[in-house]
Amino acid sequence: MNLTDRARQRCSWLPSTDIPEGPRYKTLADQIATSVANGELKPGERLPPQRLLADALEVTVGTITRAYREAERRGLVEAKVGSGTRVRDAGMERPDFHHLSRATTDSIDLSLSIPIPNPLRTQQLSAIMAQLAEQPAQLDNALHYQPEQGNTQQREQLAAWLTSLGLDTRAEDLLLTIGGQHADYLTLQSLIRPGEAVASDALTYPGMIAAARQLGLKHLPVSMDREGMRADALERLCQRQRIRLLYLLPEHNNPTVTQMSQRRREEIVRIARKYDLLLLEDGVQFVRPELRGTPFYHLAPERSLYIFSVSKILSGGLRFGALRAPANLMQQLCNGLRSQCWASPGLMGAVTCDWLSSPDSALLINWQWDELTARHAILEKTLSGYEFMSHPCGFYAWLHLPEPWRASDFVEQAAQRGVTLVSPEPFCVGSQPAPQAIRICLTPPAHREALEIGLTRMAELLAEGPRLSAPLV
Repeated sequence: MNLTDRARQRCSWLPSTDIPEGPRYKTLADQIATSVANGELKPGERLPPQRLLADALEVTVGTITRAYREAERRGLVEAKVGSGTRVRDAGMERPDFHHLSRATTDSIDLSLSIPIPNPLRTQQLSAIMAQLAEQPAQLDNALHYQPEQGNTQQREQLAAWLTSLGLDTRAEDLLLTIGGQHADYLTLQSLIRPGEAVASDALTYPGMIAAARQLGLKHLPVSMDREGMRADALERLCQRQRIRLLYLLPEHNNPTVTQMSQRRREEIVRIARKYDLLLLEDGVQFVRPELRGTPFYHLAPERSLYIFSVSKILSGGLRFGALRAPANLMQQLCNGLRSQCWASPGLMGAVTCDWLSSPDSALLINWQWDELTARHAILEKTLSGYEFMSHPCGFYAWLHLPEPWRASDFVEQAAQRGVTLVSPEPFCVGSQPAPQAIRICLTPPAHREALEIGLTRMAELLAEGPRLSAPLV
């Protein structure tokens, strides 16, 4: 019996060996889809090891690898370190993350990282729109098709505003986007090929996880400590895997609120240069200048991109952001943006940049900093005695649940007491296990009193401990 026959005998599943013309990996992915649909491959069932299936079909291991990645991109299978590639079980899916609240009308929402509600927003926006309506030349300019990189005047306004806050940049460095999530997706789609690997903190922003999955990228977790991403873990990963891009939240990680020291940032840059990694820094969760570390585009300008958005300081509904990028990458990004949407909307950019440039925006932003200080004080008082991490500019805190609490049980039992939280699973990269911890958002309640009531209910639940289910018999 030859190698091929022996391999076929050992395979738990075999596609047809009569492969039609066309890319073999896509045909194999199609056959996986067919076998899943007709029940031949059942949820949770493990696909044959790649080497074994390659020998059985007399194709290269690379062909099987690409087929499995394509099947994973389609949502048919899931690859986990140590357990191989298995058919995805819809009933076992991790909870998805939503940018809109699932809170009921009588529940206190502590699940979303959003600006603190304030009627100043609508008042200021109304005034800015009225001013723009009285400037026909500027309004006419905003209504025209815009260049891919974005309206020149708007980029100049935004560059001046960022520079005034210590994030020095030039108009030519910026590409205007439809929010921060768009900048994430645009960067990955334009600079990374399907099947290539990107890496991030093991716990990170769910939007990045979703973008990498949608684009068929291999998303690898890097273990963390109290300063966020560990440099030694990143270097070990780079020694084993070819990574193209590193996604970073150095000011305060979402959800753990860790902040990188200067030394850690310099270690990350050394590794990035050694292994030729692009660095994508997410600066959407804005931080006051005096509390901000050195941005990566200062430390490694030749390979660093920076994301900015007004979602946390003005309004998420504006859908306006920017990507700061090195000159050698700008054309690729412009080409990618043009293929997606031609350009960011000129009218929205005009409204937003005029608002940012006005003294009114500073009043609103400074009010929010002051209000955050007061809300963090409520958090410190109410959850005193429990282990959590926070940041003065953070919209959220990261609570480590005491034993024997499990995060899923805490979220469920908090909901029964009228507090809406999100479980940690959506923040987990790849097969990273979910920690027994909860992100607590301080900003959704319109008033401090509601926040204090919600946190008090959580404190009571923590003190009582989990409600035990009946024992199995």
